[in-house]
Amino acid sequence: MFVYKFGSQIMIILVYVDDIVLTGNVPSLLSTFIATLSRAFEIRDFGPLHYFLGIDVSSLRSGLHLSQTKYTLELLICSNMLDCKPCSTPLRAKSQLSVSDGTLLPDASEYRHLVGSLQYLTLTRPDIAYVVHIVSQFMSAPRTDHYTAVKRILRYLKGSLDFGLVFRPSAGALSLHAFSDADWASCPDSRRSTTGFCVFLGS
Repeated sequence: MFVYKFGSQIMIILVYVDDIVLTGNVPSLLSTFIATLSRAFEIRDFGPLHYFLGIDVSSLRSGLHLSQTKYTLELLICSNMLDCKPCSTPLRAKSQLSVSDGTLLPDASEYRHLVGSLQYLTLTRPDIAYVVHIVSQFMSAPRTDHYTAVKRILRYLKGSLDFGLVFRPSAGALSLHAFSDADWASCPDSRRSTTGFCVFLGS
């Protein structure tokens, strides 16, 4: 990411391989940059941002909504879970997974692919961050119970396809709030504790 700032003018450029996202507070500055770039390279201007690296961007009257609906649907299709029965939570209450639960999967590649895809999905889905963290602990030797937990996450996603993050403009000064909590020796294998935290920036 590159940031240009001159006086009150700001332009932010995000580059990923040959994809570019451009934003700023002065439209004429953005137009000048695009024109300058097009003289050196062959580029296509797709206009306002709607989709980038698997993330759907929707403009609202009150801000922006970021989601991964299309990405989630593709994940459900490739895992043969598109017609699954949705569930209301990504993890059963008081559920604990151990390294010895169930039997070893004969082929761990699908499990690893699904968990890796779910990790990327947490960019706009903090509601699944904890359970994805849990199933990520068994990547080296996943078992049937771990795979069942992954399928439950997919069932939860089926029923919450449009969930995402909403960013609204701040009317006042930005304030930073952080919350954290921890349990005690909850891991059935190592007896290690689990810590979680949330950080909010806004007004």
